[in-house]
Amino acid sequence: MAERKVDPLDAIRALMANYSPVIDALVVPSEDYHQSEYTADADKRRQFVSGFTGSAGVAVITSTEALLWTDGRYFLQATQELSDRWKLMRIGEDPSLEQWLADNLDKNAHVGVDPWCISVDTANRWEQAISKQSQKVVPLKHNLVDAVWESRPSATIVPVTVHPLEYTGRSATEKIAELRANLLKENASAMIVSTLDEVAWLYNIRGGDVLYNPVVHAFAIVTHKYASIYVDKRKVDSKVEAYLAENGIDVYDYDLKAILQDVEGLATLDAPKDDIVSDRVENGIGSDGPLPNSGHENGFSSVQEDNNSPIKISTPLVWMDPATCSFVLYAKLPADKVFLQQSPLALAKALKHPVELEGLRRCHIRDGAAVVEHTAWLDAQMQELYGAAGFFTEAKDTLKRKRTEAEKMTEVSVSDKLEHFRSQQEFFRGLSFSTISGVGSNGAIIHYHPELKTCAEMQADSMYLCDSGGQYSDGTTDITRTMHFGKPTAHEKVCYTQVLKGHIALDIAIFPNGTTGHALDILARVPLWTEGLDYRHGTGHGVGSFLNVHEGPHLISFRPQARNVALQATMTVTNEPGYYEDGNFGVRIENVMIVKEAETKFNFGDKGYLAFEHVTWVPYQTKLMDLSLLSEAEKNWIDLYHKECREKLTPLLSGYSLDWMMKATEPLPR
Repeated sequence: MAERKVDPLDAIRALMANYSPVIDALVVPSEDYHQSEYTADADKRRQFVSGFTGSAGVAVITSTEALLWTDGRYFLQATQELSDRWKLMRIGEDPSLEQWLADNLDKNAHVGVDPWCISVDTANRWEQAISKQSQKVVPLKHNLVDAVWESRPSATIVPVTVHPLEYTGRSATEKIAELRANLLKENASAMIVSTLDEVAWLYNIRGGDVLYNPVVHAFAIVTHKYASIYVDKRKVDSKVEAYLAENGIDVYDYDLKAILQDVEGLATLDAPKDDIVSDRVENGIGSDGPLPNSGHENGFSSVQEDNNSPIKISTPLVWMDPATCSFVLYAKLPADKVFLQQSPLALAKALKHPVELEGLRRCHIRDGAAVVEHTAWLDAQMQELYGAAGFFTEAKDTLKRKRTEAEKMTEVSVSDKLEHFRSQQEFFRGLSFSTISGVGSNGAIIHYHPELKTCAEMQADSMYLCDSGGQYSDGTTDITRTMHFGKPTAHEKVCYTQVLKGHIALDIAIFPNGTTGHALDILARVPLWTEGLDYRHGTGHGVGSFLNVHEGPHLISFRPQARNVALQATMTVTNEPGYYEDGNFGVRIENVMIVKEAETKFNFGDKGYLAFEHVTWVPYQTKLMDLSLLSEAEKNWIDLYHKECREKLTPLLSGYSLDWMMKATEPLPR
């Protein structure tokens, strides 16, 4: 993102005052037209207006105030990045955005938002909250942030590629057929797919439109006889176009007017056999024109839905996921023609094919070898250049000489070296997210991303937290290790050990089918709670197969949405408890796990039971453990894990790295 030359607040406020009707509050979400968590630089509107670089947050601008809502992962970061013109609103502690609007705006106030950048669910929630004060959400005809963002980056043109069957295990034709079966089951005539990783998964394609996420900006529409993709045709070569045609997928340009026109045409599908898509007209309504009058008063009206028991009616419906489909698409159809329920692709994508699971296991072994090589290298460098005691001992540092600029190691140079080690591995395609490399107090910033000009230098006597991941043709990785190259304090050891105990408790859990991640989240927190400690983020998220590193619909978290989807065998999920002490240090330990069927002596209720298989292979730092806090069973678990690290990684390591790994995986002292 280009640096802001001037604060855009004043320019935006001028546009709000001159808009018809006058906009009393402008909401600037983080999401793009596909409700993405991670967005391209050209779509980082909230970051541009506020200066806050975190991935989650929403800004509100009024004539006199500017507020930024974000969650617990980013409280500390936001306080550092927001100027004094902004007020931080802590989600879970301060009033919600919609409640603040209702309480602080005048009656009949107008709240403006780009209808492409807001989901149906969010629009409905806001409208219900503020309508009590006769306030209205106004879908803007054009994005006001774009109007003042003179240095807005251009969209990237990265070729679309076909993701081969050897990595997916299922063809696009098979996946489309399964989707059509779901349409028939739910009496739906069509499905609008707007989430980028769902489009990529469904059609077995990958792209490079969003940094670290191998997706392409595209929409898809699938009916009983027709499948389409709307994508910038400059990204589609003849080979990819032929592949799509072979799978019955028609290619159209990424033209918002055409997309809206075709969505509107879905209302004419009276039955599966009719299966038509409306003809486009050159002057169709687009993103900069008025929204259609389709029975949604003011563009935003209460959405009636029953996600658990949808009412079947005789007229086939158009399926939209209300959590991920932009409101502007919903507004193109009569309300009684829309079936609002979670996309069936979300769960289908989360339930990994055996081919995907094997790829995941293989890529984690290679990734583990790269991380071990990096940690061994870092250990040697910290000892040589900084006089650190090292990974294995606690002696005080002895080096007193000053380092030259060339010798200094920083959070950025160390993370760059980790990327280098990963790049040497087979099938490496890039990082899966920007490496979180934090020394000392920076490690307490949960999603800290060091910058070249401002990052900290490595320190011999401070904790170091490194959360990183790689994209490989056969899978996606995500791993966090926390380490100390000097003499950790007793308090640091206690914190690390309690996090490790929670990590182990979740790893060994056995639970009945139907259990959600909301129920399991507590397992990772109880050891921390016994010390009066906790952390403000969820404990686990799904991981894609050479796709997004954050993948739903399941998660392990204290947040209410973790109750929505039960964990099932073949899902992937991370195990990442932590503890963060502002101004001092942070601890996080993370492995990727596969949900598997458990072998139990009994089977109460004939439910069947589940367990976890960890697939991440990097040693934990014994020096940071307070062994007096570990039970014999926990020590045995660590020893077994380290024994498996040896078995998995030895074939890929040699020389110093191999020797280092053998030492790091020695059995714990008894």
